Amino acid sequence: MRARAGLLIAACLLAAACREEGTDYRSETGVVPATEQRPGDPEAGYAALVNAPYVSCGIPHDAFTRVLPETDPADLLPGREGLNAELPYAFTAHENAEGVTIVSSNCLTCHAAEIEGELIVGLGNEFADFTQDPRRLVLQSGNFVRGDAETRAWERWADRVDGIAPYIRTATVGVNPATNLTWALMAHRDPETLEWSAEPLMEPPQAEPLPISVPPWWGMRDKEAMFYTTVGRGDHSTFMLLASMLCVDSVEEFEAVDAYADDIRAYIASLEAPVYPHPIDEDRAALGAAIYARGCATCHGGQGTDYPNLVVPLDEIGTDAAYATAATDGSRDRFYEWIARSPYGDAESAAPAPGYIAPPLDGVWATAPYLHNGSVPSLETLLSPEDRPRYWRHVLPRAYDREAVGWRFEVLDEGQAAEPDPELRRRIYDTTRHGYGNGGHVHGADLSAEERAALIEYLKTL
Repeated sequence: MRARAGLLIAACLLAAACREEGTDYRSETGVVPATEQRPGDPEAGYAALVNAPYVSCGIPHDAFTRVLPETDPADLLPGREGLNAELPYAFTAHENAEGVTIVSSNCLTCHAAEIEGELIVGLGNEFADFTQDPRRLVLQSGNFVRGDAETRAWERWADRVDGIAPYIRTATVGVNPATNLTWALMAHRDPETLEWSAEPLMEPPQAEPLPISVPPWWGMRDKEAMFYTTVGRGDHSTFMLLASMLCVDSVEEFEAVDAYADDIRAYIASLEAPVYPHPIDEDRAALGAAIYARGCATCHGGQGTDYPNLVVPLDEIGTDAAYATAATDGSRDRFYEWIARSPYGDAESAAPAPGYIAPPLDGVWATAPYLHNGSVPSLETLLSPEDRPRYWRHVLPRAYDREAVGWRFEVLDEGQAAEPDPELRRRIYDTTRHGYGNGGHVHGADLSAEERAALIEYLKTL
């Protein structure tokens, strides 16, 4: 593995040199070309996903038990080992080099969620709250740390959180700051040694992250690029390891995680979309299938066509352009160059296109809210552009709407600026904010009410 990492770094340095000669980190809209992926063992990948310390710093266990509530049995997952069998699915425990048992977040913080009473691994968590300052947990847990070894473990984690905290607070509950989190970590790390610096080594990202809806993992078996702007091409296994950057401090630590990354990727690619759990009107769905074949399959695949991996230009799709524009206007090139110089990727990995990739629609019934920024709360409102709410919020307790296909929501008359209560304000999805727009993707606007209902019925079957 060390030899492989050395070759990766050499290739990355070459890519950086090419960049200086005029090659930029861009790709075109259209079809994303296929890339062969490293083979892996899905069963071993699941075991690593739910047990391995790929995020290797965190809260000492004794302090963790003081600041977080007892585990709900509904939050336990099968296949977890040792102390992990007793922890909520989004946390992983391991013993560090000094013998301190620490607990850290894992990938399921964002990539697992409950719908219709079932916890689905691979379903994006659309109710995660990133509006709060994560340093609050740092301060709370610090009150319960005991001894020098625990203190060192806690300080390592606290230092990382302090470095990223200013860049990962979203305006609204439910949207995800993962992209800004990644850029913030890069700003604090040397790309070749991965050594952490308390002070940024380059300009960090913008303070307020653009909103992202977490795509479902089961789409990975068909996708050639991992993310909406087609960043994440090439070796998906290695690029996924960017999640480990919070704590990985050397190439050797990277290699230890890379040793099982191909297995995790194989597990993710093996996932099947959840089946719609309620009755479906088969006759209506059959009518919807014809509508889908005529108007949706070209971009999204299905109905006798393979998934096309098609990037649709911004002027054609018309959805909020802020995320794709930021990816391609040069403001993030320093991060793409970091990737190209690091063992995490190369110039191919960091090649955004000026548009958005149309995702595969397997299990689309479970993945509300819709569009890349989660701005549209249901399939009904997605396919009725004139009915999309400008201001809305989820109904609590959360409830699934079988007819509209999405989460129940309430329409509001005013946005966040008019709400004085901070607890209520952060639950409002305000489509007038930068990056939060709900326009575009007007496919469905010309359908009759019956055609729209038929298409929705068919989409439940995917």
